[in-house]
Formats: sequence, C-alpha cells, structure tokens
Amino acid sequence: MSAPKSPDELRVRRTSTRMTRQIGLATVAVSLLFVAAVVVMVILQSRPAELNEPARPGEVRIHLSAAKTVGLSIGVAVAAVVYALVIGRVVSRRAVRPLADALELQRRFVADASHELRTPLTVLDARVQMLQRELAEGQPAGETASALRQDTGRLIGIVNDLLAVSGDDSGEGARGPGPVADASQIVTSSAESMRVLAEQRGVSLVIDVEPDLEVRMPPAGLGRCVTALVDNAINHGSGDHSSGDHGSARGRVEVQLARDDGRAVMTVSDDGPGIRGVAPDRVFDRFAHTEPVDQPGARQSLGIGLALVQELATRSGGGVKVASTGPDGTVMELTVPLAQ
Repeated sequence: MSAPKSPDELRVRRTSTRMTRQIGLATVAVSLLFVAAVVVMVILQSRPAELNEPARPGEVRIHLSAAKTVGLSIGVAVAAVVYALVIGRVVSRRAVRPLADALELQRRFVADASHELRTPLTVLDARVQMLQRELAEGQPAGETASALRQDTGRLIGIVNDLLAVSGDDSGEGARGPGPVADASQIVTSSAESMRVLAEQRGVSLVIDVEPDLEVRMPPAGLGRCVTALVDNAINHGSGDHSSGDHGSARGRVEVQLARDDGRAVMTVSDDGPGIRGVAPDRVFDRFAHTEPVDQPGARQSLGIGLALVQELATRSGGGVKVASTGPDGTVMELTVPLAQ
C-alpha cells in the first residue's frame, strides 16, 4: 500500500490533470468540427444525377465511398484526440514541475526556519519561567512576566504548527496508517478544553459524539485537528468576542462525530457570516487569510491552523473540506479512516 500523498503533491497532480483535460476538450471540439465538415462535404458532393451521366472525353472520375470517408475521418479524429491527451499529459507534467519544486523549497525553508527558532524560543520560555519564580507574588512585574510567558508559549505553538505543516515534525511527520486513536474520547476532551474560550467569547459549545469510534491517526494529531477546527469556529462565530459574561451566549458552535461507511466523520459548524475574502477551497492553503471577522476581540488567523489540519488528515488517509458556507454559518468536515 502506497503512502498517502501530501496536499502539495495532490495539488500539483490536480493541476496537471486539469491542464490535460482542457487540452483534450479543445482537441475533441476541433475534431468534431473536422468530422462535421467532412460529412457536409460528402453530402453536398453526393449527387446521383451526376454519377449517372456518361463521362466526357478526357474526364477522369474518382469514386469515394461516403461511409469509408466518414469512417476514416472519425478514425483520424479519435487518433488526434488520443495523441493530444498523451502529449498534453507529458507537457502538463513538465509545466507544473517548477511549481512542485517551488512548493518543496517553501516547505524546506519553513522547516529549517522553524527548527532554528524552536531552540531559542524554548530557552526564552524557560528563562521567563525562572523569572516568574523569582518575582514575589503581587508585584507589578509578575503580571508582565506572566503575559510574557503566554506570548512565548504562543510563539512556540506557532513554530510547532509550522513544523507539522512542513512535515518535519518528528512526532507526526511519518506517513502511513499510523497508530489507533480513540476518536470518541479525543474529540470529546479536545472540544471540552475549548469550552472556557467559547464562554469567554459568548459562544455556546454543543458536543455530540458517537461512542466507541477508533481511527487510524496519531492521537496528538487528531487532538490538534479538533482544537484548530473548534477554535476557528469559535473565532468566526456570531458570539460577542469582547464579552466577559459567561452566561450570555449569543453564538453557537456544534461539534459532531459519527460513523459513515468505514470512516469517522467530524463536523464543526458555526453560525457566523460564512467564509469571505477567499474561496472556500483555498482556506486550507498555508498562510491563507479570510476577511477579518467583524467582531470586537476576534483574532486574525495566521493561516496555519487549517493548513495543519489538512496536512495531518491527509497523512492518515483522510481529508478535510468546507461542507457548506454562507450567511447562516460554516460547516467544516473532517474525515479519518476507521481502524479495521
């Protein structure tokens, strides 16, 4: 069994296939026009009265079978289409090869830069933690040190996400079926961990999970997917992002997990304004940015979280997509193969 392709590899293959299809359709159109012209010519030249007239002195007549002429024309057209498809396939693969190389260079650069940043950020986080311990409780500098610790933690998280997206995170970089994860437990616990954030944003979080579902995916990777999708839904929902009143939920985010034909399907839906500023099929591209959320306190995404979800899901033989989006909200769908 071959290893699942990365999103970049799949994107390059789709581009090549699309180019081949367009070349083939153009060739089919030209071939149909050619065959139609031959048929019209045969019809116009087929005059029985002229065929019955005796030949004039010195006149040479060549009789062509209409059926054979049309059949030969169709054969030539089919051969032309096949030839165009073969040539189109070869040319399109050569044309998109620089794109594949550029994506690979981008991935390698992100991985190298993230590796270089990870160690100094970890050291910085440790030093801030030591500073917190040395400061007496209640000192004004203690609050600053605590905020600094949160900032370094967020930076470390971003670097880890970049490493995972680039496929160079040793913990999740391997491709293939992967270990078995208790999807029911992980989805429930990961979604529940976001409840406090949802309440702070004025969003009601509803979780509906089918029990005893196991999937072929690293548990840590599945947890990161759930967290990223739920966080995205909370950030783009219709809740009051500046509200500190936990009892006044205005928005709603639903997380559902169910079995569907050998797959575990998790849907995360919100009641926000929908995806704006970028095509729905592009939100999973690295560093893609949607239109800023028109809500006080809403965070602008760095364009890493959803790309990470796509990368982790694809490695495990699954996928993620925008099931629907519009003024009434957005539904994200994550699919992962069930453990056999």
